[in-house]
Amino acid sequence: RHPEVLWAQRSDKVYLTVSLPDAKDISFKCEPEGQFSFSAVGVNGEPFNFTLQFYGNIAPQCRTKIGLRNILCSIQKEQKGWWKRLLKSEEKPAPYIKVD
Repeated sequence: RHPEVLWAQRSDKVYLTVSLPDAKDISFKCEPEGQFSFSAVGVNGEPFNFTLQFYGNIAPQCRTKIGLRNILCSIQKEQKGWWKRLLKSEEKPAPYIKVD
């Protein structure tokens, strides 16, 4: 299953807000070529995960802040500039991904 993911950007960063109350075993990985992977276990032991291929490259380190209702991820862009869209693919994003 996929959690709801809200995204926003600045010229130097991408922000993801993963809506998953009381999540456990949170794991995420930022790959320099623009891939972001996330997994966690929800309140009823249900696994949640997703992988995004970003429009541009990112720094390999991400900062996260884990709250009671959501997980905030701050991801540094490799190069400053505004992306035309979040994902590399030109197809419509999955329904669980929304603009914040």
